Amino acid sequence: MAPLLYVMAILGCGDDGSACSRERVEPATYSSVAECNAAMPAALARHTDLSFPVITAACQSGGGMVAQERKPDARRDG
Repeated sequence: MAPLLYVMAILGCGDDGSACSRERVEPATYSSVAECNAAMPAALARHTDLSFPVITAACQSGGGMVAQERKPDARRDG
């Protein structure tokens, strides 16, 4: 089983901090939520160019976001 990795999503939100949408994902991966949270202030400083009243971030499990390229199966009819 592969180790669990975390990614940091950069979110743009309305004035009251609601209605947030994921705008970017940091290119780095983190081995723990604590490591991801520690990197958050620097990451937020890199994304001040977004046009939202509030910019925030969230650490998320990257398991469902990371995909491997699969070569076509030569045995399948197609």
